[in-house]
Amino acid sequence: MIGVFAALENIFPPAPADVAIGLGAFLAGRGTLDAWTVFAVTWVCNVTSAALVYAVGRRYGGAFFAGRIGRRLLSERTLAHIAEAYTEHGTWGIFVSRLLPVWRAVVPPFAGVARVPAARFLVPMALASALYYGALTFLVATLGTNLEVVTRALARVNIFLGILAAALFIVFGVWIVRRMKR
Repeated sequence: MIGVFAALENIFPPAPADVAIGLGAFLAGRGTLDAWTVFAVTWVCNVTSAALVYAVGRRYGGAFFAGRIGRRLLSERTLAHIAEAYTEHGTWGIFVSRLLPVWRAVVPPFAGVARVPAARFLVPMALASALYYGALTFLVATLGTNLEVVTRALARVNIFLGILAAALFIVFGVWIVRRMKR
């Protein structure tokens, strides 16, 4: 399921890929799964799916956006602007965009439509996906490993925040009472 959600994210961005991967990483931290396997499945499925979406965008995107429906969705001017942005920002733009949720799913089809060369797209996309999903897997697996410590720390933080909220509530209440007396 982790691989399915990691792949689906490039086709249907609202897919809860990060949640599925986070759950897998958490289970790895608790000893149920292997963190390296969670990362590898995630990365391979996500990169493969992104490459396929890129290929479809490259093959059919131009014709689609030249058609009646495509022109209504994006004008030629907008498509030219997208192609110019890929030319101007190139590899770094693809890399950074793949690190950002939501934008991560927009990069592959439009890189294909803009006819960005495959290597110029695949390398930064794969590296950014490795960094993003590697960090997510590592951090959540570490959380799973140290859940008791994190839970105790959060309990202390919650007590502090509760006391702070109560104090602010009292200060705000006193301020309102004084304002109403004027």
